[in-house]
Amino acid sequence: MEFMFQQQQRIKTNGIWMNIAEEGTGPLVLLLHGFPELWFSWRHQIKYLANHGYHVVAPDLRGYGDSDSPISPSSYTIFHLVGDIIGIIDHFGEQQAFVVGHDWGAVIGWYISLFRPDRVKGLVSLSAPFAPRSPKIGTVASMRQMFGDSYYCCQFQEPGRAEKAFARYDYLTVMKKFLLINKTDNLVAPPGMEIIDYLETPSWLPPWITEAELQFYADKFQESGFTGPLNYYRAMDLNWEFLAPWQGSKVTVRTKFIIGDKDIGFEECGVREYIEGGMFKSLVPNLDVVVLDGHHFIQQEKAHEVSAEILSFLCSFSEV
Repeated sequence: MEFMFQQQQRIKTNGIWMNIAEEGTGPLVLLLHGFPELWFSWRHQIKYLANHGYHVVAPDLRGYGDSDSPISPSSYTIFHLVGDIIGIIDHFGEQQAFVVGHDWGAVIGWYISLFRPDRVKGLVSLSAPFAPRSPKIGTVASMRQMFGDSYYCCQFQEPGRAEKAFARYDYLTVMKKFLLINKTDNLVAPPGMEIIDYLETPSWLPPWITEAELQFYADKFQESGFTGPLNYYRAMDLNWEFLAPWQGSKVTVRTKFIIGDKDIGFEECGVREYIEGGMFKSLVPNLDVVVLDGHHFIQQEKAHEVSAEILSFLCSFSEV
């Protein structure tokens, strides 16, 4: 398969080795994946953007794929994750990069833009809007209050619990349950049920992904496991503690936010109203919002539309 021959290398950044896929020459564009994914989630955008004159770099994030996976959840704070990306920009000798992130990669994008706006030329965020920090209650406690103990982020807190539940299925089935998700409500399992058991296994594949592509994910997760990816969730409360100095801060970097209208939770708890109303824009003043017809893994499901939206944003900087 063509994707198996994507140019890759491991580089040292922030004290760990990270695997990156790389293509093209020109301004640096970093593509940051989410859960449970790999650099491979950007396979369509890598080629498209490289062909339009950009140096495209898509890492396996800390804990994923062929990158190092520290054991402790405390090694997965937002400061570790942002530090990894600063190290990649430094590795290529660049002062600034465009950052494109999806899901957890979008969270990293928001915070690298908040902490180091001098290093981010522009941000494209997919699926995960900037979420202001609650001044009074920790992230996980807030989620338990809103959704209960069966919310997937809450279930992921206990070390080993989700890993044990996932292990009841083969890796290909786990990938299908997550990547082909078409639920639009928040992921809350019925009482006493694990989220992986609640998620359905589709009996057919949508046209945007193949069995071979799903197997590529499955093979990589069989090698690396799920503990690293789950540790992002287990560091959420640490992040809440550490982010207190940025209480009320705004993201001033120019940003395009892209979301599918059938994304998880988009129509729940005022999310659509937040994204399309004035509150989001008040926290991210230089913001454009694009709502596409699609689900959570939008850069794969609607690859051409997302690639074109990213490119139009990148090109707008050369017009200024």
